[in-house]
Amino acid sequence: MILAVGEVLMEFRRVEADGEVALPGTWQGPFCSGAPAIFASVAARMGARAGLAGAVGADAFGRTLRERLRRDGVDTTALTDAPGRSTAVAMVAYDDGGGRDFFFSVRGSAALAVDPVAAAEAARGAEWIHVSGSSIGFGDPLAATVEAAVEEGLRRGARLSLDPNLRPDSPAEARERTARLARRASVVFPSAGELQALGLTTDELVSGGALVCATLGDAGVELHSAGGEPVTRRAPAVREVDPTGAGDSFAAAFVAALARGEEPVRAAEAACGVAAHSVTVLGAMEARFEDV
Repeated sequence: MILAVGEVLMEFRRVEADGEVALPGTWQGPFCSGAPAIFASVAARMGARAGLAGAVGADAFGRTLRERLRRDGVDTTALTDAPGRSTAVAMVAYDDGGGRDFFFSVRGSAALAVDPVAAAEAARGAEWIHVSGSSIGFGDPLAATVEAAVEEGLRRGARLSLDPNLRPDSPAEARERTARLARRASVVFPSAGELQALGLTTDELVSGGALVCATLGDAGVELHSAGGEPVTRRAPAVREVDPTGAGDSFAAAFVAALARGEEPVRAAEAACGVAAHSVTVLGAMEARFEDV
């Protein structure tokens, strides 16, 4: 099983392209979201056996998230209800230049209350564990639960994939914890500037045995592995509607392809197509991949 561990939330998207979440305007959604949930959804829809360790509230949003993930084929055994907590909510606004502004209603929410016992139990049966740096950025107790699940999975022989997914305001502690995970990962998916922010280099990770998939947005991906030259694969040209979750979709399709035995270059080609298609509709989990 490919297991994602971390936050699950509902997301609202601002229609106006002004990049301001705090101004009156028009909103669309709610859309099922959260980087680990997006990853698990896409991996399952790519045919992988995928699970999610997370937490939702015993409310309408939580029920909708759980039902959606089950419909996508995700194993939700480790997706628990957090007593007394509401499902997390996020709001995102983009501007015409691609910049974005976020508001997260996550502190004190169910998203941070992932059951460490359920997560560790799921990790024991996983061949891959996927972590998004966003989960580490929310701090403890979520970060500690993610780290413990990773530790349990690695101890049982699982492989780790990591998307640093750094927020601009990520504190030093979150960057240090994410960097420690990166040094133990088999696959790392950094976007521009993230390795530098973590105090890492591509050469350091590759020399430690990692495959580094540097994501380049609409320019595609550059693969770095031991003993070879970097390999670039471009993404298909599409009309972008909503870029939220493109990196999570890429990572999910890539790991799913590796898990079924594809070579990294072929995996990257497939993942570029999935990520490009994911941005053509509103909602990070709303694209259909039957024809990709």
